[in-house]
Amino acid sequence: MSPQPHPDSGKTVTCAVITVSDTRDPETDKSGQLIQQLLVAADHVVGVYKIIKDQPAEIQEQIKYLSKNTNIDVLIFNGGTGIAPRDTTYDAIEKLLEKTLPGFGELFRFLSYQEIGSRAIASRAVAGVYQNKLIFSLPGSSNAVRLGMEKLILPEMIHLVSQMGIYSNPQGA
Repeated sequence: MSPQPHPDSGKTVTCAVITVSDTRDPETDKSGQLIQQLLVAADHVVGVYKIIKDQPAEIQEQIKYLSKNTNIDVLIFNGGTGIAPRDTTYDAIEKLLEKTLPGFGELFRFLSYQEIGSRAIASRAVAGVYQNKLIFSLPGSSNAVRLGMEKLILPEMIHLVSQMGIYSNPQGA
């Protein structure tokens, strides 16, 4: 585990997990299941879990809808971050972000490069803020999800949420 520069233990974050896929369902959504398992194992709450089609309007609609939910702190998307014609998650999310966290995508690609080599350049993982909600978007592969969650999101999520002052979970504050 990476060293944490700030003492953030003991706090709980409530997350929405959204899989973007034209083919997955709850039984075949291994990456969405993995995100949920890792969040729960780290004592966080999964407040919403959805699978949506890889349609920019639907992705943006979900972001806008979930951003109005005062019980959700963080939105974690997986899928649709490549460059295939149907991969529109990055484009839909990036257009809405009010603040970006460029280091997330940079570090994700660096860590991916160490595992898969130059194919990491095709990843368009992104993170940022929209309407006071922290948003992460990961590729849809389970290996990419595990990497992003274990090396980047889980070690920093509490710190980022506390910087924003958005805890929805009373025992998390």
